Amino acid sequence: MKYRMAAAVLALAGVILAAYLYLFKLGLIGTLACGTGSCETVQLSSWSRFLGVEVSLIGLLGYVALLIVALIATKPALELARWPSRWLVIMAGIGTLFAVYLTALELFVIHAICRWCVGSAVIITLIFIMSLLDLRRLRGVSG
Repeated sequence: MKYRMAAAVLALAGVILAAYLYLFKLGLIGTLACGTGSCETVQLSSWSRFLGVEVSLIGLLGYVALLIVALIATKPALELARWPSRWLVIMAGIGTLFAVYLTALELFVIHAICRWCVGSAVIITLIFIMSLLDLRRLRGVSG
């Protein structure tokens, strides 16, 4: 249960982070608190859209979905159910691969690093790890 709760807390942090970046993209906040200025370079680049959708919106929706699944998974009646952890692994795995792709773009194409994006990459990777650990826990319980 602790891994699922950790995934939920991390997903909530991801929701807040992605919402902050999306509010910037919508023009509802002036500048990003980044310290280096590279955050805005990344956020305003042509690579900040994927298949015509803002990457920050994709992140926001993904984190909301992860949060919902993680919260459902914390119900005591589902403590031994594998499906929530499987869904978390799949969703966070896709998110982690997407974060690797976006980080590669930052490093090798945009030549700028967004600290908020790095934070998001760390969050999604930790959610992936927590969900893998929960699946491992379940394998140990059911033999």
